[in-house]
Amino acid sequence: MNYLFTSESVSEGHPDKVADQISDALLDEFLAYDPNSKVACETLVTTGQVILAGEVKSQTYVDVAEVARNVIAKIGYTKSEYRFEAQSCGVFSSIHEQSDDINRGVDQKADPMEQGAGDQGMMFGYATNETENFMPLPLDLSHALLQELAYIRKNELHLMPYLRPDAKSQVTIEYSEDGTPLRIDTIVISTQHDEFILPENNSPEASDKADKAMQNKIREDIINILIPRVREKYKFKKDIHKLFEGDIKYYINPTGKFVIGGPHGDTGLTGRKIIVDTYGGKASHGGGAFSGKDPSKVDRSAAYAARHIAKNLVAAGVASEILIQVSYAIGIAEPMSIYVNTYGKSNVNLSDAEIAEKVKQLFDMRPKAIEERLKLRNPIYFETASYGHMGREPQVVKKVFSSRYMPEPVVCEVELFTWEKLDYVDKVKKAFGLV
Repeated sequence: MNYLFTSESVSEGHPDKVADQISDALLDEFLAYDPNSKVACETLVTTGQVILAGEVKSQTYVDVAEVARNVIAKIGYTKSEYRFEAQSCGVFSSIHEQSDDINRGVDQKADPMEQGAGDQGMMFGYATNETENFMPLPLDLSHALLQELAYIRKNELHLMPYLRPDAKSQVTIEYSEDGTPLRIDTIVISTQHDEFILPENNSPEASDKADKAMQNKIREDIINILIPRVREKYKFKKDIHKLFEGDIKYYINPTGKFVIGGPHGDTGLTGRKIIVDTYGGKASHGGGAFSGKDPSKVDRSAAYAARHIAKNLVAAGVASEILIQVSYAIGIAEPMSIYVNTYGKSNVNLSDAEIAEKVKQLFDMRPKAIEERLKLRNPIYFETASYGHMGREPQVVKKVFSSRYMPEPVVCEVELFTWEKLDYVDKVKKAFGLV
């Protein structure tokens, strides 16, 4: 029997994502000047206020208020009517030094490769062959809708001149019983907007009429401008491109009005969008958030490593869908367990437990080994903090970090989203006899 599955995404202007981006921008700043920095930074944003808290051990100094303001401006909160604006918001910092009791299990090892995990817990990685980037289709489309909406807001505002930074999307896909995407059932988009149509008078009827006119205009633009542009991005992926045909249900700003938004509309916190950040609910999640954490925190690094394993296994043809779980104890380098689930979609004559044994042989999952394999001690994290940590395009970029407290800017060439590289496919094929 066919079934429906839904995933959502949120824009970079969503309050929780504002918090994530500030936390990761701070992490990048510390790593740029001191790659050995230990950082666990949490951010809260609300009306006119940013609150920073957490633990840092570093040999450098970072002007945290300046970093936060730069992030807020880059997102687009630059107008006073938003009630949260880059230059006027207050920034309060309560960041202190990392606990020695945690640090002793992570750093104080004679052999750096025996660096212990920064915490206990379990992390998951997932991949499926239903999209080119091995991500669940509902989440991939949800991200694509908001990325394009943000591009219009920042670069082609004449097309939709009323857009504000906060937005959410949701896509429901109908699947066949064997898990094949058949059609797009529903698209939901809520986007913050200016009050660009004012009521003729102060009566409730006039207000309702103006609100309805704004909602109709936004609906028209979403369907006639945004949706065709996103569909065009899949023009070479015919199986996805054709899913936009047929009778799609659209719910655009279903409350009727979305002027009050961003941190003024809702308080934002680091780490509250962990499903958006990963697999849109299609796979398990260990509960640990990513943003603001340096790679000694296996919540982050091991989740990236598990995605790297899952993606390379699916790309190599081991299975068409796969879940990897890895677990750790704080201060211990070797993982407690590695678990594999192919959902009955394995293409090799091995049990999932036997596949897990081969994974252990192929991938060193000690925290320091993960850091080195995926180049995680570089300032690569701000880019992960919106539109998902997984399914992104690996790329090499030049980043420049400047501070009034440092004599010279730091210019570094870094590789983003290394865990998305298909650099182990040949090794996997050889190990599983798929060559």
